Amino acid sequence: MKDLKIIGGEEWCVFKNLGVPAIKARVDSGAKTSSIQATNIKIYNKGVEEWVKFEVSPLQENRSIAIECEARLVDRRMVKSSSGISEERLVVQTSLTMGGETFDVELTLANRDTMEFRMLLGREAINQRYAVNPAVNYQVQAFTDEEINKKYASYFKEKTGLKIALLASNPNLYSNKRIMEAAEARGHEIVFLNVELAYMKLDAKEPEIRYRGGNILTEFDAVIPRIKPSVTFYGCALIRQFDNLGAYCQNSAEAITQSRDKLFASQLFSKNDINIPITGFAKSPMDTKDLIKMVNGAPLIIKLLESTQGKGVVLAETNKAAESVINAFKSVNTNILVQEFIKEANGQDIRCFVVNNKVVASMQRQAEKGEFRANIHQGGKASIIKITPEEKKLALKAAKALNLAVAGVDIIRSNKGPLLLEVNSSPGLEGIENATGKDIANAMIMAIERKLKFTI
Repeated sequence: MKDLKIIGGEEWCVFKNLGVPAIKARVDSGAKTSSIQATNIKIYNKGVEEWVKFEVSPLQENRSIAIECEARLVDRRMVKSSSGISEERLVVQTSLTMGGETFDVELTLANRDTMEFRMLLGREAINQRYAVNPAVNYQVQAFTDEEINKKYASYFKEKTGLKIALLASNPNLYSNKRIMEAAEARGHEIVFLNVELAYMKLDAKEPEIRYRGGNILTEFDAVIPRIKPSVTFYGCALIRQFDNLGAYCQNSAEAITQSRDKLFASQLFSKNDINIPITGFAKSPMDTKDLIKMVNGAPLIIKLLESTQGKGVVLAETNKAAESVINAFKSVNTNILVQEFIKEANGQDIRCFVVNNKVVASMQRQAEKGEFRANIHQGGKASIIKITPEEKKLALKAAKALNLAVAGVDIIRSNKGPLLLEVNSSPGLEGIENATGKDIANAMIMAIERKLKFTI
């Protein structure tokens, strides 16, 4: 038996036939079949053979680069993921080059956006060829950052001159990183600004925004605000200042403020004939019993006016429990809404992502067993869903009522038809991008281009 070459726990792979110049793979001898990240998968016939078109985003650090690939379909297999969920995956065959050796390999097509590596190299590909030493990396093929940038240089666009600010709090959040990637991939200059490190000079002749001890921020064409609830007041003041300086703010301060006030938002929805679960609001404890009766009694939902991601939302299962919780909140002068519980929804809701009066993606969220909140941050599971025309109309109408260009609209299905739960002015991208495979960050950047009539 010939001596086997040693490969490491991580290796660079090249797929010339797919047009992928380099992709980093985790070597896993415990997995039978190799797997590659793939989205927008479409099957078609080439003569008597079935082929597959799909897109690969080979760089984990830049998910906005997408390479269109095609390969012959050789199988459909049930594959169990690392989380224990089984799903059918398409299997293609193509040639793989590692170091100086080229050989055929089978690849399952999977959405690996949440994985650390865009590719997994399984034992079928490495058996009879390599021995694995997981303690080392890149034993047969290594590329420097400079070499990788050179290989992908044609995928990066030249600078367009459009300057964008992302106004948020944490540059490492998935959503913020994706927006930065998408803007850079389209050739724009984008700068991350921490809300709490920016401050203002209010002056009729020379108004300013300064950053980190004196740097004057000037001439941004657009601002993407992603303001966390705890800094809503200050963040919206900054957005108004950017607006005064001539920058286009993708969501206005007014729109964000009214979306964060659940009572005011609910009043706007009622005014615009948008169906919501029956909702009550009262101040005096003397009205608690009638308030509960008004929303059809327990079980019912009690919400803090500025709750987010499912926090500050309570399910009261009996009238007595509801009365106790409501009066407890009132005793400490905390404003709450009381809302009817839609039992038939069975812990499910729908998140529609709206960008410039268009629903660009939709997902269904299912609450964990024993939990009524379907929010991803509360353990809810996301899956792709096709919404009805009525649900689409409701989502667009809700975003328009609050004047939000970007909105996450939450809808629940009831025996009375779709009902609006709430509208989020800084919706997260991770759950819905992973569930749908849609590039929502890119849609947000393109919406800014259209608004500014900017062509690239």
